[in-house]
Amino acid sequence: MEITSEEAKTTVETVELNETDGLSQQADVLADLSPVELLQVEVNKMQEELDAARADAAKNKDGWLRSTADFSNFRKRQDAEMANLRQFATAGLIGKVLPVLDDFDRAMKNLPANFRGETWTDGVGLIHRKLQLVLEAEQVKTIEAKPNDIFDPNLHEAVSHEDAPEGAEIESGHVLEELQKGYKMGDRVLRPALVRVAR
Repeated sequence: MEITSEEAKTTVETVELNETDGLSQQADVLADLSPVELLQVEVNKMQEELDAARADAAKNKDGWLRSTADFSNFRKRQDAEMANLRQFATAGLIGKVLPVLDDFDRAMKNLPANFRGETWTDGVGLIHRKLQLVLEAEQVKTIEAKPNDIFDPNLHEAVSHEDAPEGAEIESGHVLEELQKGYKMGDRVLRPALVRVAR
């Protein structure tokens, strides 16, 4: 069934009249109320506005809490990335310093007996110790590789596999001798210990 434009116009006018009548009826109803009842109507209206404002405030608070949590998570990720970057850079520098430490270790180990106690050898020994302290401050630790320790490919690098010498009670797959110290920083291996392994 089609509605003509004349019928549509009449329907719109009727709705407008009903809305106007509704307002005038509401005004008539309010005029018939006592002051206490008028006050109650006003209180109800204000309660509705308060409830709407509370709902809006709760929505805004929820958004603020989410934004705060997102920002906090972002900062934690940034801090972790910066710490990793700092550790990576430090590890690179320490990796370059380790050969110098090896040279100091060899020099102090092979120091002739007639040079011990000399002022300049004591000075070299102090420099060696300072370098060790700097590395310790950066959480650099020596990887232990004593004879008969179990070979760990995560910490050790095998240079050779050899038979254990006569009389040595070193089992197969265990370290025979450490050839070069290994180092790690925290859980990260900077350089594995070079070892000979028993066959």
